[in-house]
Amino acid sequence: MNAHLQPTGSAYFIQQETAKEERHTLSVLVSNEPGVLARVIGLFSGRGYNIESLTVSETEHEAHLSRITIVTSGTAGVLEQIKSQLDRIVPVHRVVDLTVRARQLGQERPIEREVALVKVQGDGEQRAETLRLADAFHAKVVDATVSHFIFEITGKSSKIDQFVAIMKPLGLIEVCRTGIAAMNRGAQGM
Repeated sequence: MNAHLQPTGSAYFIQQETAKEERHTLSVLVSNEPGVLARVIGLFSGRGYNIESLTVSETEHEAHLSRITIVTSGTAGVLEQIKSQLDRIVPVHRVVDLTVRARQLGQERPIEREVALVKVQGDGEQRAETLRLADAFHAKVVDATVSHFIFEITGKSSKIDQFVAIMKPLGLIEVCRTGIAAMNRGAQGM
């Protein structure tokens, strides 16, 4: 290689590292007022960030506060940007990265649970097998007829994914999932 073609201190020769994406669970405490959820979602969609799961509910009725739980993925820089931008939305009172908090507490992840309603055909020879498998997953029958079952199942998202996969060959009809609810272990609140 000629001396004049060798890489210099120029930024053009620096090989760009690809930052690793991580999945994080964020908890956002907001005022319970019209338009807040739309503003939070707008922040994500306007910047091209993906929301893997979103749940929201009023958690402190007297104080008119709601808790939004968002599961998203991104590089460390993107996740910091998301948290910073969420903090700047006026009715947002607090943003906590539950994934980071869990690691600070020496845990792998926060406690995460999801609820799903799963409708499955329940007739013929597979009826008993459907019930047996549902029982193995601790799924509760919330509706039953001679032709179908509706099961309620609670647990980690991976457990629900497994249950749905097992029910597919037995006649899965429909699935409705709540999204993830999450909090950290320990006595400290958000």
